Amino acid sequence: MSPETPAGNASGQIVRELAGIPAAEVISNAIILLMSAAAEKLGLADPDPASSENVDLDEARKLITALAGLVQAATPDLGLHGKPIRDGLRGLQAAFREASAFPDAPGEGPGEKLV
Repeated sequence: MSPETPAGNASGQIVRELAGIPAAEVISNAIILLMSAAAEKLGLADPDPASSENVDLDEARKLITALAGLVQAATPDLGLHGKPIRDGLRGLQAAFREASAFPDAPGEGPGEKLV
């Protein structure tokens, strides 16, 4: 697709818009997306997570591990948001442990080695 096509122009416009967003905001948005997706995969959006059709612990593990890596790498840049984000991560890790039929050993859960 060439830049002269409408789709090419739209893509270039998106890149220019992204260029104006501060890095801390991009990182925060990525963290929120990972947290939300992990919560969905743990069934936490449903009134009864244990019977949720959305539970997928394998997917939740991947999302929580990716979240932990991002939180660890971005800690110096999170400022005042760091503590609530780490608390949210710990909450997701605890929910994962609770949802697991065979919980991981302490320190072996998703992302626990990273934070």
